[in-house]
Amino acid sequence: MSEPAAVPSPSSSTSGAATTTTPPTPGANTARGGIYAALRYTGIPESWIRRPRLPSRNWLIFLGVTSSVVGAYVYDRRKCREIREGYVRRVEHLAQVPMASSDLPRKVTVFAAKWPGDDDYSRGVRYFRKYVKPVLVAAAVDYEIVNGKRLGDVTRTIEDRIISKRRIAAGLENPKQSLIPLPSSLSPQQKEQKELQGGSIIVGRQTFKEYMEGLRRGWSGGLQVRDREEEVVRALDGDDVFDEPDDFDAPVGLVADGEPIPTASRLSPSTKAFSPLTTPYNVQQQQQPLSSPPNSKSPEDLPPPSSIPPQPPLLLVPFTNYLGFTQMPLMILDFFTQRHHVKVGAECAYNLIMGSTRDIQHEGANKLFEEPGPDDLTFDRACESFYKSSVGKLETTVEKERAGFYKELPKRLETARALARRTREPTKDEEKYPPPTEVDLRSERLKKELRWRSDLEGWKIVKPESEVTWDERFRGVLRIFEVPPEGSNESEAASS
Repeated sequence: MSEPAAVPSPSSSTSGAATTTTPPTPGANTARGGIYAALRYTGIPESWIRRPRLPSRNWLIFLGVTSSVVGAYVYDRRKCREIREGYVRRVEHLAQVPMASSDLPRKVTVFAAKWPGDDDYSRGVRYFRKYVKPVLVAAAVDYEIVNGKRLGDVTRTIEDRIISKRRIAAGLENPKQSLIPLPSSLSPQQKEQKELQGGSIIVGRQTFKEYMEGLRRGWSGGLQVRDREEEVVRALDGDDVFDEPDDFDAPVGLVADGEPIPTASRLSPSTKAFSPLTTPYNVQQQQQPLSSPPNSKSPEDLPPPSSIPPQPPLLLVPFTNYLGFTQMPLMILDFFTQRHHVKVGAECAYNLIMGSTRDIQHEGANKLFEEPGPDDLTFDRACESFYKSSVGKLETTVEKERAGFYKELPKRLETARALARRTREPTKDEEKYPPPTEVDLRSERLKKELRWRSDLEGWKIVKPESEVTWDERFRGVLRIFEVPPEGSNESEAASS
């Protein structure tokens, strides 16, 4: 008897249904295959492609911070380029103005003093070259840089230049002339006129203070040529630092003061080396000083002038140098806002190129009971609040260095004299590293005193407590570059 056919159980039917698959729709893989393959081969995780989702919290923070920093940097640099190119387009046609072969382009003098507390003395020069120079170069304006390496260098440079001009005008000094006459050589009057037409660029308030002090010294002192090193030498001659003890008997080979004979102070001054560019006529002219009339006064007796001749107009460029750990946030902010410096530098250069000037404004003590008006001597005063706090202790620091040097000097001097007189044999360390001689110690002392006195003198000029030097003779003589009026155009600058 045949067995009945087995009825499939629900479980077997379910398992059979599970094993069967629905055939894919034709063209489904083909539709998404191109995009899917492209994304998969770019390295994006496959889970992201199947089910896109937001990145994790850490990734969102990283992407947000990075994109913000990059975006701020790119935006700032693009704005810098746009501002600079805009001002360059406004003045670049001035460089196409034809000139004669013997003519010289307009030339300005850039003064940049050392920022107090910064070992890098060329910060101001770099600021000028980065923000002001591009517009000047586009207008074919030449420039000369006077960079102060130490505090007070700009003051001393201007003072020496003014005294030299006054001596030439008084007939006490011959003007410098080129050995080879050139068609483009200018007379002293023509050089002075070119300086007045060019102008002076003052970078920062510390430079403004040194410039004004140099003007006052140059037009207020005598006409004698200052040798500052010789002045320090004469001031140091009165002390007894290098004097011998009273009970010292000078041995053979020494003079009465105990100084070895072959030293710099015992040698006769060396003659100047021969130069192939120096002709016999020039050598004879250098050896013969300029003769003066019998009734002429000495340079010390000539009084300073009661009035000052016209001076080159001044372009005041604000400049702040951030230093120190406490100013790090300002440095970061300054890095992402360079467009403000570019705009200020381009505007200053444009004002100089246009040549619109006004008299310097200083009320001073003329109006004691009235509301003070605009004063150019307060230019960029806020930058002095960013000086490092250690700069205010410069006088104390110099006094400590000086006291430490003079405390060790007697012992070093005793060692140098003992070895020079052979009263004892040198040690192994002294043979390997010879100690300085007495001549070296004298030279070291002179260099240190020059540096200390120069720094203290310069700090007295630029410290925040000191105001900008003012002389009533400056009124009506000094002029400041200003924003040109709206009706002016670049063609007027080209004609001037």
